[in-house]
Amino acid sequence: MLTKTLAILIGLIALAVPIAATLGWLGLSLQYLESPMPLHRALGDIVWQTGTDFLLVAIPMFVLLGEILLRAGITERMYDGIVKWLGWLPGGLMHSNIGSSALFAATSGSSVATAATIGTVAIPQIKKRGYNEPLFLGTIAAGVAKAYADLITISGHDGGTGASPLSSIRYAGSPWELGLSEAHQALRASNLRHKVRLQADGGLKTGLDVVKAAILGAESFGFGTGPMIAMGCKYLRICHLNNCATGVATQRRDIIDHHYIGEKERVINYFSFIANEVQEILAKLGVPDLESIIGQTQYLKDITQDNPSTANINLSPILYSDKKLTSPHYCNTSSNNPWDKGNLNVKILQDIKPFIAKDQKSDFHYKISNRDRSVGAQASGFIASLYGERGLKQSQTLNFTGSAGQSFGVWNAAGLNLNLNGDANDYVGKGMNGGKIVISSSAEFASQKSPSVLVGNTALYGATGGELYVGGCVGERFAVRNSGASAVIEGAGDHCCEYMTGGHVTVLGNVGANFGAGMTGGFAYVLDTDRRFFDQCNRSLINLDRIVSEEMESHRKFLKQILTRHIKETKSERAKLILDEFDRFEPSFWLVSPAALNIQDLLKATTANAA
Repeated sequence: MLTKTLAILIGLIALAVPIAATLGWLGLSLQYLESPMPLHRALGDIVWQTGTDFLLVAIPMFVLLGEILLRAGITERMYDGIVKWLGWLPGGLMHSNIGSSALFAATSGSSVATAATIGTVAIPQIKKRGYNEPLFLGTIAAGVAKAYADLITISGHDGGTGASPLSSIRYAGSPWELGLSEAHQALRASNLRHKVRLQADGGLKTGLDVVKAAILGAESFGFGTGPMIAMGCKYLRICHLNNCATGVATQRRDIIDHHYIGEKERVINYFSFIANEVQEILAKLGVPDLESIIGQTQYLKDITQDNPSTANINLSPILYSDKKLTSPHYCNTSSNNPWDKGNLNVKILQDIKPFIAKDQKSDFHYKISNRDRSVGAQASGFIASLYGERGLKQSQTLNFTGSAGQSFGVWNAAGLNLNLNGDANDYVGKGMNGGKIVISSSAEFASQKSPSVLVGNTALYGATGGELYVGGCVGERFAVRNSGASAVIEGAGDHCCEYMTGGHVTVLGNVGANFGAGMTGGFAYVLDTDRRFFDQCNRSLINLDRIVSEEMESHRKFLKQILTRHIKETKSERAKLILDEFDRFEPSFWLVSPAALNIQDLLKATTANAA
């Protein structure tokens, strides 16, 4: 096989075929000669999965935005104006970069988008004006800190899921050492280091990795692969197929029961070994604790000159430490408090606290605006502090009127019910554990044919329990990584139920593209009156079934119960019409379920969780 491979490879190179095309033709040629599995049959799936990647759409758009600003001359005028304002400060453009990053991070909510856009805009200017490029790029992290981030993660190219494409694993990203050092230096130079924690991740496996990361500026450390292997992972790179041979990354009960050997004690032992190794290294360095070496690059020795192959590498920007700066080397504040004091949350907690403490019912009414963010979080935190995950026995009801800001009902606790007459921004019910969230609009805005959009993007992200009822449509990426919550909505954007592992979702209207991508648990009912859903869903891991057959009687009954509850909570005219004329709408419903799960087992799991 080796001889054939070399012959084909040398032949194609001799014909001056580009390297990328050479490797492609090589693979296609060898499949007919050596492979029992024809590669060409998977090309369509590979192209489709790559072409529908969210980043391939989002990031180019942000870069295009930056290019439009650049080509139109807006950035030139912006920087000229900022220089006139901040030119008297050392590094005026550095300050403008931080401000631009903070503004963009606060509005886009994406560090990737911030890096892409601000980088496109700023890099031509810094080169033109002769700024230090690595340090300048580190100011993007400082800008995120000014947007009141409590934690900034510098994630290196050696991390990520084992199910990533090989091209991403091998050729995408940069070492965390570079980004960590730049971010640490920029935060210190901006006198922000004491307000924000820096975390490093990306292939950390040993205590020595922890010490190196601390010396370069980190005080928090992310581990992924190591603990997974301790739990039994054999790095098969099939996490997304729900067929993990060791039962670590699957929802299939048969595999878990027969092959999963993971125990929490193994992970505890692993991190105990890490901690012991860190202590041994610190003892050799003669320092009392980890905080003593954070950002202290004098503990690292540059050995590039000892090897001719690395002699031309200059590590001085990474190992730089400004001894003149008096700002702290690490975070020493509990939180990076924003200007928004969360007055509504404070008021809610004052009102509801006595009732929570006594586990008595309560009912309060408030006006809400989009400046009120994470409403309900403090109340949920207080419930959790007293009653843990089980929550309250007696429900606490909070009623709101208006437009809620981001993260309405985030981490909602069991026993806390939030009713909103109006609409809400992104991240509704993120990480909710229990309770109930109901969002509906006034009757005059309701429509049977075209429901109003009442909720933004990424609602119910990572939810583990509770109920969500929306008397209208939601944005994109609804119920991503939902693992236990139930929800009823009347339409959704792209990527609905992506990576869903539990719970159930009912959609009484149209959805966007890529529905159910990577879905390995839970199930969904989708009303498809326009007959477009079959082409809108991602069928790589899911099955589609109608609910009209006799064996689907239990699902029809359950769906009617869902519609009844939705009508009760939201007064939805659309849901009432569907229930009243159920025989007419019944053939248009799809049951979406993971391919690895039995249809008859779906409701059993739901009933067990409800009990």
